[in-house]
Amino acid sequence: MDVSFSGILTQVEQLAKTEKTEDLCFSLQETLFAMLVETTERAMAHTGTKEVLIVGGVGCNKRLQEMMTQMVAERGGKVSAMDHRYCIDNGAMIAQAGIFALQFGESTSIEDSWCTQRYRTDQVQAIWRAP
Repeated sequence: MDVSFSGILTQVEQLAKTEKTEDLCFSLQETLFAMLVETTERAMAHTGTKEVLIVGGVGCNKRLQEMMTQMVAERGGKVSAMDHRYCIDNGAMIAQAGIFALQFGESTSIEDSWCTQRYRTDQVQAIWRAP
């Protein structure tokens, strides 16, 4: 499920000329986190899962964890947040995915590998997970 923040950030840039910084920051955080929680709720309904794992740099944010925990609890589920030491480095998560792939016989030569900034993780077959 895609989330785009471009319109919101453009609006915040305009409001920053006339509004208090702390008010904008608070409102921006609440709005963006509400969007993430709503998207996660839809994903849970779509997939039938009751568990959410919060990772990545933003996963360290206690407010996001609080909002996500409330939504998941209302659905009878469970939220897990990674230790902050493992949330701030996506390289570690990418390396773990590589380890899983290698364990299942998947490998890519350096010549055939590339980097894509807009890589869609939902379009990749994770061979170590059940379909």
